[in-house]
Amino acid sequence: MLTPRYCHPWDISPQEAIELQWELAKRISLDTGANTYRTVAGVDVGVKGELARAAVVVMVLPELSILERVVIERPVTFPYVPGLLSFREAPAILEALARLESVPDVLLFDGQGYAHPRRMGIATHVGILLDHPTIGCAKSRLCGSYEEPAPARGSYTWLRDRGETVGAVLRTRSGVQPVFVSVGHRMRLDIAIDLVLRCTRGYRLPEPTRWAHRLASGGS
Repeated sequence: MLTPRYCHPWDISPQEAIELQWELAKRISLDTGANTYRTVAGVDVGVKGELARAAVVVMVLPELSILERVVIERPVTFPYVPGLLSFREAPAILEALARLESVPDVLLFDGQGYAHPRRMGIATHVGILLDHPTIGCAKSRLCGSYEEPAPARGSYTWLRDRGETVGAVLRTRSGVQPVFVSVGHRMRLDIAIDLVLRCTRGYRLPEPTRWAHRLASGGS
């Protein structure tokens, strides 16, 4: 199981949440002491009405076989505010992660990490609370600018925001739209890019988050 090493209140206003993001950003580590990763957990949340459905799918590298999966539902208590989605989704994610029997080496989120206006996407936020390696792999850009990568799988360009490299725009499948990869916490960007590619098999999205998205959307 994975449980938080750092906690904060969730019943706060949007302005208080923004201030908290700036404080949490001081804790981000853009490095990792690990050299190998054997298990990767895909994480995603689907919200319908006032109910959040969080899914975690743990896969084993390199074969990408499913080791474990957890799905939970709980009420949403924070309003929808762009840039503050982690305050809606993280409580459900943390509950799902706490029910895991195994501890994955790294968590791969269907969402942003460092590539966030305040460097505090869902992957970074949860990674800091758990003090665990995390990666964000989003389907769209939230901030920054970039040049389109070459069409071949494995091609990437840098995503830059206010003069800082905040992520990579990565082609996971030749000829399809790229994904937006950024570190979450306790992770290097080069390792994050490599892991996303190792987790991708024939689809645009990495297998762990593709399966997590399927479960979070109500599939089986």
